Amino acid sequence: MSDGAADGDGDPEPAENISGGAAGGGEAAAFDPGDAETRAEAVVDRLGEMYWQKAYGGRDGFECLVRTILSQNTSDVASQPAHDALMDRYGPDGEAGDDSAGGDLAESLAEADQQTLAETISSAGLYNQKSERIVALAERVREEYGGADGFDEFVKTGDPGEVRETLLDMNGVGPKTADCVLLFSGGRGGVFPVDTHVHRIARRMGLAPADADHEGVREALERAVPGEKCGFGHTAMIQFGREYCSAREPACLDDPEACPLADRCDRVGVSPATGEVVDPADAAGD
Repeated sequence: MSDGAADGDGDPEPAENISGGAAGGGEAAAFDPGDAETRAEAVVDRLGEMYWQKAYGGRDGFECLVRTILSQNTSDVASQPAHDALMDRYGPDGEAGDDSAGGDLAESLAEADQQTLAETISSAGLYNQKSERIVALAERVREEYGGADGFDEFVKTGDPGEVRETLLDMNGVGPKTADCVLLFSGGRGGVFPVDTHVHRIARRMGLAPADADHEGVREALERAVPGEKCGFGHTAMIQFGREYCSAREPACLDDPEACPLADRCDRVGVSPATGEVVDPADAAGD
Protein backbone atom coordinates (compact mmCIF):
# COMPACT_ATOMS: atom_id res chain seq x y z
CA MET A 1 0.00 0.00 0.00
CA SER A 2 1.38 3.40 -0.92
CA ASP A 3 2.41 6.14 1.53
CA GLY A 4 -0.46 8.33 2.62
CA ALA A 5 -3.02 5.52 2.51
CA ALA A 6 -6.25 6.32 4.31
CA ASP A 7 -7.02 5.01 7.75
CA GLY A 8 -10.48 4.06 9.03
CA ASP A 9 -11.50 7.72 9.31
CA GLY A 10 -10.41 8.57 5.78
CA ASP A 11 -7.43 10.65 6.91
CA PRO A 12 -3.93 10.09 5.49
CA GLU A 13 -1.72 7.91 7.65
CA PRO A 14 1.49 9.60 8.78
CA ALA A 15 4.93 8.28 7.93
CA GLU A 16 5.06 7.00 11.49
CA ASN A 17 2.15 5.69 13.52
CA ILE A 18 1.70 4.84 17.18
CA SER A 19 -0.99 2.89 18.95
CA GLY A 20 -2.36 5.16 21.65
CA GLY A 21 -0.55 8.46 21.38
CA ALA A 22 2.05 10.55 19.68
CA ALA A 23 5.23 9.35 21.39
CA GLY A 24 7.39 6.44 20.25
CA GLY A 25 7.36 3.34 18.05
CA GLY A 26 5.59 2.15 14.94
CA GLU A 27 6.36 2.88 11.34
CA ALA A 28 5.35 1.93 7.84
CA ALA A 29 5.97 -1.67 6.87
CA ALA A 30 5.15 -3.80 3.88
CA PHE A 31 4.67 -7.50 3.30
CA ASP A 32 3.69 -9.38 0.21
CA PRO A 33 0.13 -10.74 0.26
CA GLY A 34 -0.85 -13.62 -1.94
CA ASP A 35 1.49 -16.39 -0.80
CA ALA A 36 -0.30 -17.29 2.41
CA GLU A 37 0.31 -20.76 3.80
CA THR A 38 -2.66 -20.70 6.21
CA ARG A 39 -6.14 -19.22 6.19
CA ALA A 40 -5.26 -16.97 9.12
CA GLU A 41 -2.32 -15.58 7.16
CA ALA A 42 -4.58 -15.06 4.14
CA VAL A 43 -6.97 -13.05 6.34
CA VAL A 44 -4.12 -10.86 7.61
CA ASP A 45 -2.94 -10.38 4.02
CA ARG A 46 -6.43 -9.26 3.01
CA LEU A 47 -6.45 -6.83 5.93
CA GLY A 48 -3.11 -5.61 4.65
CA GLU A 49 -4.81 -4.65 1.40
CA MET A 50 -7.47 -2.74 3.33
CA TYR A 51 -5.42 -0.93 5.96
CA TRP A 52 -2.05 0.78 6.29
CA GLN A 53 0.58 -1.83 7.12
CA LYS A 54 2.57 -1.08 10.27
CA ALA A 55 5.46 -2.47 12.24
CA TYR A 56 5.53 -1.73 15.96
CA GLY A 57 8.08 -1.29 18.71
CA GLY A 58 10.10 1.47 20.30
CA ARG A 59 7.75 2.85 22.92
CA ASP A 60 9.13 3.28 26.42
CA GLY A 61 8.46 0.02 28.25
CA PHE A 62 7.07 1.40 31.49
CA GLU A 63 5.00 4.10 29.82
CA CYS A 64 3.60 1.43 27.51
CA LEU A 65 2.70 -0.71 30.53
CA VAL A 66 0.96 2.23 32.20
CA ARG A 67 -0.83 3.15 28.97
CA THR A 68 -2.13 -0.41 28.60
CA ILE A 69 -3.33 -0.52 32.21
CA LEU A 70 -5.28 2.67 31.56
CA SER A 71 -6.88 1.12 28.47
CA GLN A 72 -8.27 -1.88 30.33
CA ASN A 73 -12.08 -2.11 30.26
CA THR A 74 -12.47 1.16 28.40
CA SER A 75 -12.07 2.74 24.97
CA ASP A 76 -9.19 4.69 23.46
CA VAL A 77 -11.44 7.73 23.50
CA ALA A 78 -11.56 7.52 27.30
CA SER A 79 -8.07 6.21 28.05
CA GLN A 80 -6.02 8.48 25.78
CA PRO A 81 -6.91 11.69 27.67
CA ALA A 82 -6.08 9.88 30.94
CA HIS A 83 -2.68 8.91 29.56
CA ASP A 84 -2.03 12.45 28.36
CA ALA A 85 -3.03 13.92 31.73
CA LEU A 86 -0.84 11.42 33.56
CA MET A 87 2.17 12.30 31.43
CA ASP A 88 1.49 16.03 31.82
CA ARG A 89 1.63 15.64 35.60
CA TYR A 90 4.10 12.80 36.17
CA GLY A 91 6.14 12.53 32.98
CA PRO A 92 9.70 13.89 32.61
CA ASP A 93 8.41 17.35 31.70
CA GLY A 94 5.37 17.26 33.99
CA GLU A 95 4.76 19.21 37.15
CA ALA A 96 5.49 16.18 39.35
CA GLY A 97 8.41 14.89 37.27
CA ASP A 98 10.79 17.20 39.09
CA ASP A 99 14.49 16.86 39.89
CA SER A 100 13.81 14.52 42.82
CA ALA A 101 12.45 11.97 40.35
CA GLY A 102 15.25 12.62 37.89
CA GLY A 103 12.75 12.69 35.06
CA ASP A 104 12.00 9.00 35.65
CA LEU A 105 8.33 8.11 35.20
CA ALA A 106 8.52 5.07 37.48
CA GLU A 107 10.14 7.10 40.25
CA SER A 108 7.60 9.87 39.87
CA LEU A 109 4.62 7.49 39.98
CA ALA A 110 6.08 5.46 42.85
CA GLU A 111 6.05 8.67 44.89
CA ALA A 112 2.64 9.80 43.65
CA ASP A 113 -0.29 10.40 45.96
CA GLN A 114 -2.74 7.70 44.94
CA GLN A 115 -5.83 9.89 45.25
CA THR A 116 -4.26 12.64 43.15
CA LEU A 117 -3.28 10.09 40.53
CA ALA A 118 -6.82 8.70 40.56
CA GLU A 119 -8.24 12.16 39.88
CA THR A 120 -5.69 12.67 37.10
CA ILE A 121 -6.71 9.51 35.25
CA SER A 122 -10.43 9.66 36.04
CA SER A 123 -11.47 9.70 32.36
CA ALA A 124 -10.21 6.12 31.97
CA GLY A 125 -12.76 4.64 34.37
CA LEU A 126 -12.01 2.33 37.32
CA TYR A 127 -9.55 5.06 38.27
CA ASN A 128 -9.18 4.09 41.94
CA GLN A 129 -8.25 0.52 41.04
CA LYS A 130 -6.00 1.59 38.18
CA SER A 131 -4.21 4.23 40.24
CA GLU A 132 -3.46 1.69 42.98
CA ARG A 133 -2.07 -0.73 40.39
CA ILE A 134 0.04 1.91 38.69
CA VAL A 135 1.63 3.08 41.95
CA ALA A 136 2.36 -0.54 42.95
CA LEU A 137 3.84 -1.32 39.53
CA ALA A 138 5.99 1.82 39.69
CA GLU A 139 7.30 0.79 43.10
CA ARG A 140 8.17 -2.68 41.81
CA VAL A 141 9.87 -1.33 38.68
CA ARG A 142 11.89 1.11 40.77
CA GLU A 143 12.91 -1.63 43.21
CA GLU A 144 13.73 -4.38 40.69
CA TYR A 145 15.01 -2.40 37.69
CA GLY A 146 16.17 0.87 39.18
CA GLY A 147 13.51 2.81 37.29
CA ALA A 148 11.85 3.13 33.91
CA ASP A 149 15.08 2.96 31.88
CA GLY A 150 16.12 -0.35 33.41
CA PHE A 151 12.67 -1.81 32.85
CA ASP A 152 12.69 -0.57 29.26
CA GLU A 153 16.00 -2.35 28.61
CA PHE A 154 14.59 -5.57 30.09
CA VAL A 155 11.50 -5.41 27.89
CA LYS A 156 13.45 -4.71 24.72
CA THR A 157 16.43 -7.03 25.18
CA GLY A 158 15.31 -9.75 27.60
CA ASP A 159 14.21 -13.23 26.57
CA PRO A 160 10.61 -12.78 25.33
CA GLY A 161 9.34 -15.73 27.35
CA GLU A 162 10.96 -14.40 30.51
CA VAL A 163 9.65 -10.89 29.86
CA ARG A 164 6.12 -12.19 29.35
CA GLU A 165 6.29 -14.36 32.46
CA THR A 166 7.56 -11.42 34.52
CA LEU A 167 4.82 -9.15 33.25
CA LEU A 168 2.14 -11.74 33.99
CA ASP A 169 3.47 -11.93 37.56
CA MET A 170 2.67 -8.24 38.05
CA ASN A 171 -0.63 -7.33 39.70
CA GLY A 172 -3.21 -6.24 37.16
CA VAL A 173 -1.28 -7.50 34.14
CA GLY A 174 -3.04 -10.16 32.07
CA PRO A 175 -2.05 -11.80 28.81
CA LYS A 176 -3.30 -8.99 26.58
CA THR A 177 -1.46 -6.31 28.58
CA ALA A 178 1.75 -8.35 28.61
CA ASP A 179 1.56 -8.99 24.88
CA CYS A 180 0.86 -5.33 24.11
CA VAL A 181 3.99 -4.33 26.03
CA LEU A 182 6.02 -6.95 24.14
CA LEU A 183 4.66 -5.69 20.82
CA PHE A 184 4.44 -1.92 21.17
CA SER A 185 7.55 -1.48 23.32
CA GLY A 186 9.71 -4.51 22.61
CA GLY A 187 8.82 -4.76 18.93
CA ARG A 188 8.80 -8.52 19.29
CA GLY A 189 7.79 -10.44 16.20
CA GLY A 190 5.35 -13.29 16.55
CA VAL A 191 3.29 -11.55 19.25
CA PHE A 192 -0.44 -11.36 18.47
CA PRO A 193 -2.25 -9.71 21.41
CA VAL A 194 -5.85 -10.82 21.80
CA ASP A 195 -8.43 -8.27 22.88
CA THR A 196 -12.20 -8.68 22.74
CA HIS A 197 -12.32 -7.91 18.99
CA VAL A 198 -9.60 -10.40 18.07
CA HIS A 199 -11.12 -13.05 20.35
CA ARG A 200 -14.55 -12.68 18.73
CA ILE A 201 -13.40 -12.41 15.12
CA ALA A 202 -10.90 -15.27 15.14
CA ARG A 203 -13.51 -17.67 16.51
CA ARG A 204 -16.32 -16.31 14.34
CA MET A 205 -14.19 -16.69 11.21
CA GLY A 206 -13.04 -20.18 12.17
CA LEU A 207 -9.38 -19.20 12.59
CA ALA A 208 -9.41 -20.59 16.14
CA PRO A 209 -11.64 -23.13 17.91
CA ALA A 210 -15.08 -21.74 18.68
CA ASP A 211 -14.65 -22.43 22.41
CA ALA A 212 -11.06 -21.16 22.66
CA ASP A 213 -10.28 -18.73 25.46
CA HIS A 214 -8.05 -15.70 24.85
CA GLU A 215 -4.89 -17.74 25.28
CA GLY A 216 -6.18 -20.41 22.93
CA VAL A 217 -6.89 -17.80 20.26
CA ARG A 218 -3.46 -16.25 20.73
CA GLU A 219 -1.73 -19.61 20.36
CA ALA A 220 -3.75 -20.46 17.23
CA LEU A 221 -2.98 -17.13 15.55
CA GLU A 222 0.69 -17.09 16.48
CA ARG A 223 1.07 -20.59 15.02
CA ALA A 224 -0.67 -19.67 11.77
CA VAL A 225 0.54 -16.10 11.10
CA PRO A 226 4.20 -15.31 10.30
CA GLY A 227 5.90 -13.32 13.05
CA GLU A 228 6.40 -10.17 11.01
CA LYS A 229 2.65 -9.98 10.30
CA CYS A 230 1.36 -10.57 13.83
CA GLY A 231 1.57 -7.00 15.14
CA PHE A 232 -0.19 -5.55 12.14
CA GLY A 233 -2.70 -8.40 12.25
CA HIS A 234 -3.61 -7.43 15.81
CA THR A 235 -4.26 -3.76 15.11
CA ALA A 236 -5.92 -4.39 11.74
CA MET A 237 -8.28 -7.00 13.18
CA ILE A 238 -9.35 -4.51 15.84
CA GLN A 239 -10.06 -1.92 13.16
CA PHE A 240 -11.94 -4.51 11.10
CA GLY A 241 -14.00 -5.43 14.16
CA ARG A 242 -15.01 -1.84 14.68
CA GLU A 243 -15.86 -1.22 11.03
CA TYR A 244 -17.35 -4.52 9.88
CA CYS A 245 -17.44 -7.34 12.42
CA SER A 246 -19.03 -5.90 15.55
CA ALA A 247 -20.33 -8.11 18.32
CA ARG A 248 -24.05 -7.63 17.71
CA GLU A 249 -24.36 -6.31 14.17
CA PRO A 250 -21.68 -7.74 11.87
CA ALA A 251 -21.89 -6.50 8.29
CA CYS A 252 -22.75 -9.97 7.02
CA LEU A 253 -25.91 -10.16 9.10
CA ASP A 254 -27.97 -8.30 6.50
CA ASP A 255 -25.83 -9.10 3.47
CA PRO A 256 -22.86 -11.50 3.47
CA GLU A 257 -21.43 -9.64 0.50
CA ALA A 258 -21.20 -6.46 2.59
CA CYS A 259 -18.16 -7.92 4.35
CA PRO A 260 -14.83 -7.79 2.47
CA LEU A 261 -13.74 -11.00 4.21
CA ALA A 262 -16.94 -12.97 3.57
CA ASP A 263 -15.15 -15.55 1.44
CA ARG A 264 -12.67 -16.26 4.26
CA CYS A 265 -15.22 -16.52 7.07
CA ASP A 266 -17.15 -19.46 8.55
CA ARG A 267 -19.63 -17.05 10.20
CA VAL A 268 -19.76 -19.19 13.35
CA GLY A 269 -22.65 -17.92 15.45
CA VAL A 270 -23.99 -15.56 12.77
CA SER A 271 -27.19 -16.48 10.93
CA PRO A 272 -28.29 -14.03 8.21
CA ALA A 273 -31.37 -16.18 7.65
CA THR A 274 -32.70 -15.68 11.19
CA GLY A 275 -30.88 -12.47 12.13
CA GLU A 276 -29.43 -14.23 15.15
CA VAL A 277 -25.94 -13.51 16.46
CA VAL A 278 -24.51 -15.57 19.33
CA ASP A 279 -21.10 -16.21 20.78
CA PRO A 280 -19.21 -18.75 18.62
CA ALA A 281 -18.79 -21.06 21.63
CA ASP A 282 -22.57 -21.13 22.13
CA ALA A 283 -23.14 -21.79 18.43
CA ALA A 284 -20.65 -24.65 18.41
CA GLY A 285 -22.34 -26.20 21.42
CA ASP A 286 -25.70 -26.51 19.69
